[in-house]
Amino acid sequence: MPESSTTGDRLRELRRRRGLTQEALARQAGLSVGVVKKIEQGGGARIETYHALARALGVRTSRLFEPATPGPDRTTDIEKINLLPLRQAISPVVTLTGRPPLPDESGEEPDLTRLRSAATAVAEAYHRDRYADMVSVLPELISSARLAVDFHGSGPAHAQALAARSEVLQLAGRYLTQIRAYDLAHMALRDAVADAVAAGDQLNAASAIIGQAWILLRQARLDEAEALAARTAEEIEPRGSQATREHLAAWGWLLLRASAAASRNNKPALAAEMIALARSAGTAVRIEVVDHLRGWGTFGPLTVEVKAIENVVVIGRPDVALDMAERLPRGVGRATSDNWNRHRLDVARAHSMLRHGDETTRVLAALRADAPQWLRHQRLAVDAFRDGVLRTRKRTLTSQQRDLAEFLDIRD
Repeated sequence: MPESSTTGDRLRELRRRRGLTQEALARQAGLSVGVVKKIEQGGGARIETYHALARALGVRTSRLFEPATPGPDRTTDIEKINLLPLRQAISPVVTLTGRPPLPDESGEEPDLTRLRSAATAVAEAYHRDRYADMVSVLPELISSARLAVDFHGSGPAHAQALAARSEVLQLAGRYLTQIRAYDLAHMALRDAVADAVAAGDQLNAASAIIGQAWILLRQARLDEAEALAARTAEEIEPRGSQATREHLAAWGWLLLRASAAASRNNKPALAAEMIALARSAGTAVRIEVVDHLRGWGTFGPLTVEVKAIENVVVIGRPDVALDMAERLPRGVGRATSDNWNRHRLDVARAHSMLRHGDETTRVLAALRADAPQWLRHQRLAVDAFRDGVLRTRKRTLTSQQRDLAEFLDIRD
């Protein structure tokens, strides 16, 4: 098959090679023919849509993607300005010394305990979906961490400062991934891995790699996400019965990332295998492990099951997903609110796929009430509302649905 320059071209070639019309492909993928036409004409779609098409064609999802000429940058100037302090902190200018200029020449010894305490407080705010102050607080934290690494040039304190800077950069990477500033997030997490490795902290490095895999998933770099997460999981796999709960948590989250990539890449058997291994880690820790400074936040039996449900929604089994949601384990601790909210959004998406308009509305309205800042960044919420409410309604929207449409910036 000749090389193609766009996803639309590759989709058209794969469809024709299998002797399918656009209507037949749409029917097999469970999509409207308009979606197939839109993509083949150069339009875009969510990764779940590409997965459905790849599943219908019998190929990996990544087969549909090929490097192409970048489109215009539609990021507004105000968005770029708002992130400027974070850009300056994460990618500072470098002087002839080979290092960034230090803003503090006082020589006063940085307080590593206070730095880590401040980072923990910001991490807890992130996991509780309080994003409003992240842009103003994170640049100061990163600058303080850089000062600490520079001040403690050697010895145990140097390793502690490197580990602290890694944790702060991971926090920045998670926030930037959430708001889709992927390139800056990747830069932060790349440096976080390097700092953790230099500090001799393997689990901290693995935590940053968990964050990197999340970015790759968001960017539809599915082969890379799967390979990175699976390889790292193999490298840190706990041996014997002496593994700490934190070690098991890091290993388990890497398996979850590999499973998420595989499920989106039309590899259901591998996705199931990774989930099974993650379940073994969840069983071993018994109760959710909590560490807000790590990229995973919490890990345990509940986290594994909500991610398994996410995979089931991705592969197009909403009925199974809703049944699994009813049977979630109890008494094993709580997931972080961002992971739990993602699970609730998966439930909304499952209802929307089944054309349960009232249930879709109920779940989205509850999410808006509980986590409005988080929900604003979730494109899946827009899809759920469109598919579960707008495209299935038989009557005028209720006032609650109109409010949701306005909140999600949906124009019917």
